[in-house]
Amino acid sequence: MTPYSDKRVLKTYKMDRHGLLRPVMLMNELQDLADTHAEFLGRGRTWCLQNNKAWVVTHYFVDILKMPTENQEIEIITWPSFADHLRAHRDFEIKDAKTGEVLVYATSQWIMIDIALRRPVRIDEVLAGWGTYDRKVIARPFEKIPDFEAETEWKTKTRFDDIDLNQHINNAVYATWATESLGFGFRDTHQLKRLDINFKKEISAEGKEMTVKSRVDGTESRHMIVGDCEHAVVVCEWEKID
Repeated sequence: MTPYSDKRVLKTYKMDRHGLLRPVMLMNELQDLADTHAEFLGRGRTWCLQNNKAWVVTHYFVDILKMPTENQEIEIITWPSFADHLRAHRDFEIKDAKTGEVLVYATSQWIMIDIALRRPVRIDEVLAGWGTYDRKVIARPFEKIPDFEAETEWKTKTRFDDIDLNQHINNAVYATWATESLGFGFRDTHQLKRLDINFKKEISAEGKEMTVKSRVDGTESRHMIVGDCEHAVVVCEWEKID
């Protein structure tokens, strides 16, 4: 297995007011290349639709060394880094395409489910002979994020535009909810440096009210995304903008 890469120039619509790549767009860039590579390997959306299967993400860890900026040409590199009978890991690097400077490291954990049965399937059978590339860019284990006592609550509603082709809220939206819950003043004076997401239960396509329960301790913020149950926990690390 060899890593798969693609280069692209970041357009203005992907940027925040400071000219930095928005968290939701960062997550979408990673997801886009993961989808493309899985399709190239023969286990992407086309195969899943034909076989009544779906990839489901359980964790995303993103470490941001330097957030990409407007009109910057980046190279995104991805590879399957681990697989056992139930879990598959996929890692990423984002580099400046001209200098080779590493901007972002990311890693993720996935399971595959049988859509009709709503149960995991054996990945080692589905990916037999697929292979992995033995390199992990982030050492944090994929474990349950510890519980915390929330200090604030922020409410939002699921939108039609939040729903993807799998008929549930797209995973990148969770990053938006977590970061937006901190308010304009905090976001305007802080830059995201780390994003850990533990997805617990998908959110259906029906419009519903969601609550983000948050706590901020120094440069770390923790968020619990709750609807009719706990859907995800998010931890962010921030750096104050001078």
